Amino acid sequence: MNQSDIRNFCIIAHIDHGKSTLADCLLEYTGAVANREMQAQHLDSMDLEREKGVTIKASAVRMPWSDGERTWQLNLIDTPGHVDFSYEVTRALTACEGAVLVVDATQGIQAQTLAHLYTAIDLDLEIVPVINKIDLPSAWPDRVAEELESLLGVDADAIPRISAKNHVNIDRVLHAIIRDVPPPAGDPTGPLRSLVFDCHYDSYKGVIAHVRVVDGVLQARQPLRAVNTEVKVEPVEIGCLTPAPAPRSTLETGEVGYVATGLKSVRDLEVGETLTLGQAAAVESLPGYQATKPMVFSGLYPVRAEDYDDLRDSLEKLQLNDAALSIQQEVSHALGFGFRVGYLGLFHMEIIQERLEREYEMDVIFTSPSVQYEVGLTDGTCLFIDSPVDMPEPTRIDYIAEPWCDVSIYTPSEFIGAVMNITTGRRAEVKSQEWLDTERVELTYRMPLSEIIVDFYNELKSATRGFASLDYQFDSYRPSDMVRMDILVNQQPVDAMSVIVHRDKAHPWGQKLVSKMKELIPRQMFQVPIQAALGNKVIARANVRALRKDVLAKCYGGDVTRKRKLLERQKEGKKRMKMVGQVEIPQEAFMSIFSLADD
Repeated sequence: MNQSDIRNFCIIAHIDHGKSTLADCLLEYTGAVANREMQAQHLDSMDLEREKGVTIKASAVRMPWSDGERTWQLNLIDTPGHVDFSYEVTRALTACEGAVLVVDATQGIQAQTLAHLYTAIDLDLEIVPVINKIDLPSAWPDRVAEELESLLGVDADAIPRISAKNHVNIDRVLHAIIRDVPPPAGDPTGPLRSLVFDCHYDSYKGVIAHVRVVDGVLQARQPLRAVNTEVKVEPVEIGCLTPAPAPRSTLETGEVGYVATGLKSVRDLEVGETLTLGQAAAVESLPGYQATKPMVFSGLYPVRAEDYDDLRDSLEKLQLNDAALSIQQEVSHALGFGFRVGYLGLFHMEIIQERLEREYEMDVIFTSPSVQYEVGLTDGTCLFIDSPVDMPEPTRIDYIAEPWCDVSIYTPSEFIGAVMNITTGRRAEVKSQEWLDTERVELTYRMPLSEIIVDFYNELKSATRGFASLDYQFDSYRPSDMVRMDILVNQQPVDAMSVIVHRDKAHPWGQKLVSKMKELIPRQMFQVPIQAALGNKVIARANVRALRKDVLAKCYGGDVTRKRKLLERQKEGKKRMKMVGQVEIPQEAFMSIFSLADD
């Protein structure tokens, strides 16, 4: 394939603006997928993606297309739109020369639209704007075109107006891609350099790397090596995705494909690595990716202790496919051996839980989510902790700083009051308020990350009937009055349920949590107190009533002292049981913190 006939592009947009539908339409229009094999969300291969209606993993596909004069090779990378998967978008953009920016004709430019657009512009990609969903009665394509014209400086009349669902004007999108996206640069005669922009694990072929050939030619059965780690690779197979794997003998400069490395250890190859020939002289590695910084942390433990090794292997395979996942070993007195896992958000955490249960059939317990705090000690040292268990003694702490974020919310003007009510209750500080037009406004806040991660997105969507959109970026650490709240069950602290909260919210949170746990912990033969405490001070308590046997059932007569004696003996027995009794805490109790904001 001539290098000038190749176009590498991705599709970026806000969530639900029609990325996957447009990708399906392009696959069908170019003939890459036969009509009998076509299905909705064709590139979304995971069941979770189809059930939730969102793209979670970026996916690549090759589409040959002829415009009547020339045959083009179009390499498409479909990307997620949810704020928790922005890192997938960044990785996809690095492998492309252009980006198709899809904007919903009924909603216009949204928060994630701008976030992805600025990332693409920073990487010097050509932007191809497209207005989708023009078939809807509430569509305003001309007004949205004017917004894009003022944002990008393109001619509003030249922007393709399409309906991906009804296959309207799809040929205009393809012509715009060929016209505006430049062909890939690179030296076809130079030493091989190919960028690994994604990986996944296959039981038969080992680690499979998705690569973009930047320089040189990649040939089948040719020994390779990783430039940074010096790992030797004997490829089992190379090819392209159409979207099914299609083996090829070569991948030329500018092409996108895959390499089945045969590596059995998931630690041997990382996303962002550069692959070159095994016998080649030292070559300069390609710019990789900035390491993603997890924003949310939780403990992850197997329900059965003997599943620990299987859980570790499952997490390592997920980490290969999901570079934003961070994993460290930890031990809990209540739950035994487990892992401290970092995520980019609660939705990311939910997806990991679902994938562990479905793809790897693991029964796991997730502890309450937390963010990373900066703790300054009285001796001048500074710690970063993401687990309440690691919090030093209060006498050693000089200050605690929590992460704050810049938050952008796009909403119709009628919901400004509802949005302000939500943000006020979450310690937000107003930065600005900018009217985009007569009906839409952008509200900008500074908010603590700990207030965003627990159900803020769902609450925002509910209050605005789904019309508001959200984007947030880490800003800085700011000192706050944070305290560690411990949960005691039967007067024994449960370290896996400890949380770090703001002092002003400790009492209501403690009361909500013990009330929720009272409903979930099964009744025992003795009374079980559940307490929330700040240090030695109990701030909330609830009792799980004891199961009581009627010891007076067979006591028909006699004086009252006989009944009292039986009741006293029962009381003494329950007291002894309480001292030695073990209370089993169900998994629902550990998950109860997620639903506190719903109550």
